[in-house]
Amino acid sequence: MGIAMNTTKKPIIWTIAGSDCSGGAGIAADIKTAHGLGVEVCHLITANTVQNSQQLIAVNPVCVDILQQQVAVLISDKPPAVIKIGLLATLAQVAWLTSTLAQLKQQLPKLLVVYDPVGQASVGGSFNALSLTDLTPLLQLIDVITPNLMEAKSLVDATLPTQDKQLKPVNAKLLAQNIYQNFAINSIIIKGGHSDDSEQCVDFCYHQLNQLNDEKQDNQDKDHQAISYQLSSPRLASNYSHGGGCSFATALASFLALGYLVRDAFTLAKAFINQGLTATQQVSTAQHHKYYGAFEQLAWPHSVAGSTNNFPRVVDELNQKYQHLPTFKSLNLSADKLGLYPVIDSLYWLQRLLPLGLNIIQLRVKNTPLAELEQTIKEAIELAKEYNCRLFINDYWQLAIKHGAYGVHIGQEDLADADLAKIQQAGLRLGISTHGCYEFLLAQQLQPSYLAVGAIFPTKTKDMTGQIQGIENLQQLLTLRSKIRATQLSGYSDNAYIPVVAIGGINLARASQVLATNVDSIAVVTAITEATQPELAVAKLKQLISLA
Repeated sequence: MGIAMNTTKKPIIWTIAGSDCSGGAGIAADIKTAHGLGVEVCHLITANTVQNSQQLIAVNPVCVDILQQQVAVLISDKPPAVIKIGLLATLAQVAWLTSTLAQLKQQLPKLLVVYDPVGQASVGGSFNALSLTDLTPLLQLIDVITPNLMEAKSLVDATLPTQDKQLKPVNAKLLAQNIYQNFAINSIIIKGGHSDDSEQCVDFCYHQLNQLNDEKQDNQDKDHQAISYQLSSPRLASNYSHGGGCSFATALASFLALGYLVRDAFTLAKAFINQGLTATQQVSTAQHHKYYGAFEQLAWPHSVAGSTNNFPRVVDELNQKYQHLPTFKSLNLSADKLGLYPVIDSLYWLQRLLPLGLNIIQLRVKNTPLAELEQTIKEAIELAKEYNCRLFINDYWQLAIKHGAYGVHIGQEDLADADLAKIQQAGLRLGISTHGCYEFLLAQQLQPSYLAVGAIFPTKTKDMTGQIQGIENLQQLLTLRSKIRATQLSGYSDNAYIPVVAIGGINLARASQVLATNVDSIAVVTAITEATQPELAVAKLKQLISLA
C-alpha cells in the first residue's frame, strides 16, 4: 500500500549510478524500487558495466560532459527532493559531482543526498580505483550514507595510521561514530547483511537529530545530539539478493522524499528488503544449485494484521531493560469500543465531562506548581472513580501511583525517565504516544494497555512539524499491530490486539475519515474545549463513533 505524505504529486528522486546489464543492481534496481514505492525517478548513468551473476568483466565510464548536460536539462523540469548516489567510476566523475552537488544544494536548500558507497562488486572485482582521499570532498556533502559492515570498516581503516589499524572499532556504533567524526555525515546507516550472525540481521543507524526533514525535540538544548536506532530481523536466506544494497539505499531515498523522518524511512526500507527476500525464499529453497538472482523489488512494505512479519524488531535500551516485564493490564473493554477519548487540562473540564458517560478521559496538566498539581490529580482520581471512568494521568506517573489512578499516559520524550516496572507493579494501565512506525514498533514491544498514534492532522496544542501522520499512515500502522502475548491475555479476548487511539487535529468534520480506518478510539482536545456547546460536541462525536 503506497502512502503519500504532505504532497499533491509524486516526489522526484534522482539516481546517479551505474548500469548493470544483468539487471540485478545499479540503475535497474533503483528504478524498480522507486516506482514500486510511488516516487518518480530520473536516472543518470555513470558507467555501463559488463557483468553477470558470476563475474564483473568491465566498467565503461560515461563522459562527465554527458552527465552535466543531463543535470542541466533535468534541474528546471524535474528538480529532485533526494539524490541517491551509487557507482562513481572515475576521479573526474567524483570531482564533477562534488561541484554539482554544492551548486544544487544552494538552489534546493531542502535537497537530501543519500550515498551507497560502491567499490567492490558482490560477484567479485572492483568497480573503480578511487581512494578515500579522492572521495573525501564529496563525502562532506552527503546527508545519509549506507555502507554495509565491510564498507564501513574500509571507510574507518582508510583514516587510521598503519600502526593504529589493530585498534580499529569493530561494532557498528563505533564504526558509525568514527565515520561521523571524520566526515560529519548526518546519518550513517550500517547494514548488517554481511555480519557473522547466522540468526539475525541487525542494521544500525547513527543519526544527528534536527538535521533532516524538520525533526523537532521538546528540549532545544539537545540540538545536534546524536541518537542511535537499531533494527533486527531474522536472517532471510535467498539466492535472489543481487542489488539488495542498491534497493535499500533507493528505498531509503524514496521514503525520505515522501517526507518520512530518518528513523521511519530506515524502518520502512528494512521492511522493504525483508519483503523482497521473503518473496523469493521458496524459489531459492526449490533450487538445487547456487544461483545469484536479482533482488525482487515489490510495492510498499506491508504486514498482515496480527503479524508484523516483514517489519523488524526495534533493539533499544528501553526494550532490553523491560524485555521480561509482564503485559500491562487491559482496559477491560470486552466487546465495547473504547470510543471518544477527551484530553483535558483542568478539574473544571473533568467535572463537566464525567456525567456524559465517557469510557476514558486523560488529564494533561502543564505548568502547575507541584503542591497544586498533586491536589488536582488527587481530586481528579477521586471524581473519576465516582463515575467509573478510566482516567489516565498524563506524565506524572509517581503521583498517579501514589493516589491510585486507573492509568498513566507517557509521551515518547518521557519514556526513558519513567519507571515502567513500578507502574506495572502498582497495577496501573499504561498508554504510550507514538509518531510513526519506528516508535509504534518500539512501544508495542512494551505491551502497554493502549497505543496512541499522532498527530493525524496539524494541531493547535503541540508543534508536530515533521511528524504529521495522516490517514493513510494511520491505516498502515494499524496493520502493524501484534497480538497480546498468549500468556498475558487476562482482561483481553482471545487473539486481541493492543487498542490504538488516534490523536491530533481531529474535529467533528474530520472524525468520520479517521474512524473509517477502524481505529479503536479518537482522542480530541479543542474539538470539545473550544466548542460553542461542548456537551453537544461530545454527543455528536459519540454518535459518529457508534455508527463507525
